[in-house]
Amino acid sequence: MENSNIYYATGKRKTSVARVWIKAGKGEILVNKRSLDNYFPRESLRAIAISPLQFLPDRENFDININVKGGGISGQAGAIRHGIAKALVNLDESLRPKLKKEGMLTRDPRQVERKKYGQPKARKKFQFSKR
Repeated sequence: MENSNIYYATGKRKTSVARVWIKAGKGEILVNKRSLDNYFPRESLRAIAISPLQFLPDRENFDININVKGGGISGQAGAIRHGIAKALVNLDESLRPKLKKEGMLTRDPRQVERKKYGQPKARKKFQFSKR
């Protein structure tokens, strides 16, 4: 969706949903109105979140505004990664093959399996006693 050079996409991972807007700017990345370094305490999560930007040659010329909710910080980092990758494809269609090859455009479908009744967890069973 293009509106005066603002590119939007939605990314998802586990139960997290990230809404990403990319526009021309100074290279700022804001997550829920906070800086990326302030929002994600671990360097590994920051690296996951902004990994699609390595394919953008002039990333200092774009501001990224992200709203993310749901899940934990790991799922949110994955949702941001997915959303940024989709927004970059909206920005420049020639990036699609590179992002697709790295698996950044594919939504990770893994969800937590529900707990079943008569069991302590989803697959774990109570100890069986024959007698």
